[in-house]
Amino acid sequence: MNRLLAHFFSWLGNPLFLLTYLVLYLLWVNPNAFGLLDVQSKQSYVLIATVFVTTCLLPGLGILLLKPLGFVKHFDLRDKQERTGPYIITAVFYLWLFKNVEDRGIFPHIFGVLVLGATLGLFFDFFFNIFFKISAHATGMGGIVAALGVITLEWPQFGGGLSMFGGTVVLSPVFLLALSVLLAGLVGTARLALRAHTPYELWRGYLAGFTGVLLANMIL
Repeated sequence: MNRLLAHFFSWLGNPLFLLTYLVLYLLWVNPNAFGLLDVQSKQSYVLIATVFVTTCLLPGLGILLLKPLGFVKHFDLRDKQERTGPYIITAVFYLWLFKNVEDRGIFPHIFGVLVLGATLGLFFDFFFNIFFKISAHATGMGGIVAALGVITLEWPQFGGGLSMFGGTVVLSPVFLLALSVLLAGLVGTARLALRAHTPYELWRGYLAGFTGVLLANMIL
């Protein structure tokens, strides 16, 4: 994989995008579970914006501030010791979102599972990072694969519709799950091409993310 393509897939698989991707997917395949008619409603945009700000924008800004404060040397965080601060910052916002999701009680069960699963995957990364480096990108992608697997089992009748050729093409949940596996592989390949991780670090990440979602599904 050439470096330009590797940078693209590495950016696409940024773990801060994880929950935004998942809430977009849930609203796409089954907006009625959120009490909405479609993903283009005002309430959908508010939910998407809330998830994005809470789990991506605010943690991202917090991580950016670590460099001028001297806690990190480079934004790519290649030194595992530099990852402790970003993990803690991100975990605070993930926990805050999970608490709000559970307290409000108006969201579908599966949404709470995915938020908790992402949070557990993050805590796994934080813990294992004490002993050895682990790929946060792979953790996010492992979480996405597990999340789509759980969604496929719980909502097997809901696929994603695309307007094509004057009609609507419905993509089956199994097909979308297979695409997530392919994307996870491409993101992992990109991280290897950029020499950001070793294969072992990637597999640790995939396992952490996958396990986090499965454990959350068992807990909730």
